[in-house]
Order: sequence, then structure tokens, then C-alpha cells
Amino acid sequence: MARVFLVDDHEVVRVGVRELLNSADDLEVVGEAGSVAEALTRVPDSGADVAVLDVRLPDGNGIELCRELRSRMPDLKCLMLTSFTDDEALFDAIMAGASGFVLKRILGTDLKTAVRTVADGGSLLDARSTAALLNRIRREREQGDPVRMLTEQERAVLDHIGEGLTNRQIAEKMFLAEKTVKNYVSHLLAKLGLERRTQAAVLATRLRKPAPPSEG
Repeated sequence: MARVFLVDDHEVVRVGVRELLNSADDLEVVGEAGSVAEALTRVPDSGADVAVLDVRLPDGNGIELCRELRSRMPDLKCLMLTSFTDDEALFDAIMAGASGFVLKRILGTDLKTAVRTVADGGSLLDARSTAALLNRIRREREQGDPVRMLTEQERAVLDHIGEGLTNRQIAEKMFLAEKTVKNYVSHLLAKLGLERRTQAAVLATRLRKPAPPSEG
């Protein structure tokens, strides 16, 4: 059973999504909020596995809310639900740790599938969204340090990958849950535009090498 928390400032939307998700045997809505402030108060005590967040909220936005919630609850999965297609918002949401980004016009059965996918630790980006994200990351990488987008924890995980440690070994070393480390690995790969852990290990090894002395 995946426990879901809904955050949307439109009650009608919340009611519709709640009834839709509760109609599934393996999904349960455990709480709702209509603002960032309410969500920050209620989500941590809800026991939710997935937070479905509206991007636009009256006292802020779902992207910053996603970032704050995941900083408090690293195992929480966030699914952004919005009426607008916006590559910048998509990029910012993924950088904030969101696992997926879907439009409100999504079919009900597809929304249930999306929540299940995110709850199981998967990501949910269509081909166009993935291409836009990777192009943005590629531009960021070309402009400077490829790891400057990583959080301190993600950088530490990358360093340990370069040392050849498994997720379990990294978890023990950083005093984290193995599932949390797995999430960090997924996010840092996405940020760096990499597909495989071995690529991250090569990058980490290169970053540890001292720069050659400059001439002159």
C-alpha cells in the first residue's frame, strides 16, 4: 500500500484526485493541504510515501516545497502535478529531487500508474521532458564544474562511488538508509546527465586526480 499526500490549492482537484487514488486497492490518500505552509506542517507526520504537489501554490511553489520536504524526509517521493508545460519548471523540479512531472490533463488510470511508479522508486519523464532536461544539464556542464549542481550529500556519495563502494557500504559509512543512498545515486546521475554508475565512478576518479601544474 502506497500512502499519498495531496497538495493543491483547489479543493475540487484534491477531491477528484483523492477519490481516484483511493479507488485503487494499493493506494491510500493519507492527507491533504492547500498551501506550502500547511504541507510543511502536515506531510512530515502523515507517514506518506509519495507527495503529489501542485507547482503553483498561493504562498509559494511546489518545487521549493519538494526541495524542503525531501531535505526533511529523504525517502519521500514527489510527483509534480501541473496545468502548464514549462521546461524551466521541469528542470527545477528534477533538481529539487522530484521523481516525476505530469500534467493535470493526464488520464486517471495513468495518474494511478504514475503514483505507483514513483512510489516504487522509479522516475516519470516522457521523451520530450527527458531530452529537455539532458540538454539543460549538458549546457550547465559545458559552462563549468560538472558537479557544482550536486548537493553536499550527493557529492559525498559520488566520491564514495569513485572509491568503488556499494550502496550498502556507502549507507554504512554515511549513516543513511540504503534506500536513501539509492535515491542520491539516481539524482546525481540525472543531474550529471549520466546513464550508468560506472560513468559516475570514472568522473569521480577524474575529479580526485590533482590538476597538472601550470607552465610559466
